[in-house]
Amino acid sequence: MTIASRVLVVDDERVFRESIRDALARLPAHCELAENGEEAVKLAEDPRIEAVVLDVRMPGASGLDVLKTLREHRPALHVIVLAEQADQELVLDALRLGASDYLAKPLHEEELRLAVERALRGTRLAAGFDLMSGRLGQLREVFAELDATARAHAVREGPGELAERAVERVGGLMGAARASLIAEEEGALRVIAMVGGDVLAADLPPADPGEGLAGLALGASDVLRIEDVEHDERCAGRIRRGRYVSGCALLAPLEVDGRPFGVLCVADPRLGRPFSEEDASLLALAAGYIGALLGRGQAPAEPAAPEPVPGPTLAELEESQRVELSREVSEAMIREVEPEAMLRAALAPIAEAFDALTSIYLADGRSGALVLEAHSAAGSRSERPTLPRDRGLTALVAQTGRLVVVERPGDDPRFDPDVDTAEDGRVGPLLCLPLTVRGKVLGVARILPAEDRPVPVRTAEVLAPALSAAVRNVLLYRSLLESIEDVARARRESGSHRSR
Repeated sequence: MTIASRVLVVDDERVFRESIRDALARLPAHCELAENGEEAVKLAEDPRIEAVVLDVRMPGASGLDVLKTLREHRPALHVIVLAEQADQELVLDALRLGASDYLAKPLHEEELRLAVERALRGTRLAAGFDLMSGRLGQLREVFAELDATARAHAVREGPGELAERAVERVGGLMGAARASLIAEEEGALRVIAMVGGDVLAADLPPADPGEGLAGLALGASDVLRIEDVEHDERCAGRIRRGRYVSGCALLAPLEVDGRPFGVLCVADPRLGRPFSEEDASLLALAAGYIGALLGRGQAPAEPAAPEPVPGPTLAELEESQRVELSREVSEAMIREVEPEAMLRAALAPIAEAFDALTSIYLADGRSGALVLEAHSAAGSRSERPTLPRDRGLTALVAQTGRLVVVERPGDDPRFDPDVDTAEDGRVGPLLCLPLTVRGKVLGVARILPAEDRPVPVRTAEVLAPALSAAVRNVLLYRSLLESIEDVARARRESGSHRSR
């Protein structure tokens, strides 16, 4: 918590308002006091208000009226209602309207502080969830616009129009003052599109990969996130030429047809804070999509008399399926709210695309094992309910955070048939990718495809941040529910102690 947080206390009795303020003095949050509903609604317009303590019985606009208004204008804001022992019907009405918790008068100070602390945390979690969902929706709109641009302007004739639109839209989505797309040509890096700079991209000379930051990201396996160019050891000795005013940048490697093509870069966040890991995940999705669109234009021309093709080729998967899969996984996070349903919806298109058994395992804090959270299968296969974290290729991914893709896992000495297969024990292609949140591996996603439907490595790399984002949203939702349950449990225990 930071001192910038605000708690709004609404009660028509001055003694209650001030006693609540005094009880919350130990929390790193400032209390705003309101004596009626009209004043409360006005004060709640301040975005720094992150929790409300509201009496349900007040003259004029009742507590329920205030609650309705707050839920309408600030749905993520957590509201704790206060009530007398005889007001149980009002309490139920308040909970139906969306109150996050209630406390019975007379108040217990420790119970009050715990409830408010949880409400502050819950508001931030809910706001973060809404923000991420909204940004995924915006990313989907960016994808649709870039797809239309690629269709309207032949990418085969050059990436100029698509590159310019891409850096403009992606830079706006990321809240970046500068954005650029840098391509590798004959061993040199050239800026082919840029927004926010003080010179035109065409006026910038090609650079050696060893000079600028783009050379660090070219061909890398993950997005390069830099919070301070001046003090980041990875940037030592590289010419910066004053391009990064704030010192903050994100650089995503961009591949076309499985080969390094260039770097998608955003820099100088307008909000004044460093780019987050969520920003890095969004940029990775955008880079994967743009690379697929560029690859679509560079595909070889069809022969004069094409022969029938029985199924999708690896090139087709690389340039189209990973784009559609990323989009469908993102849409699942927007469409579904309930955690298990969200994970199943995110896995379903992957299972269908590769005739595969797909699953998500998360690490259990107590046992240390990987526990099955959700799975989806094109057929009737079933996953194992738990997996150890010290055996097999799956455990290797959980321990190192590195992707594993093998067509014949039985040839690898680290393969364990009791871990790296489904319940039926059938040995086949294995794809296992890490699920990371804020740099920590929280679990793995497994794809066990049919033997004739290989999964391209680049497709797996693009899916990893998308599925990690889905897991992050699920954990945010569960944390919110657990916070509410903890408050209820503490209240029950506190009530039991007072009755003794």
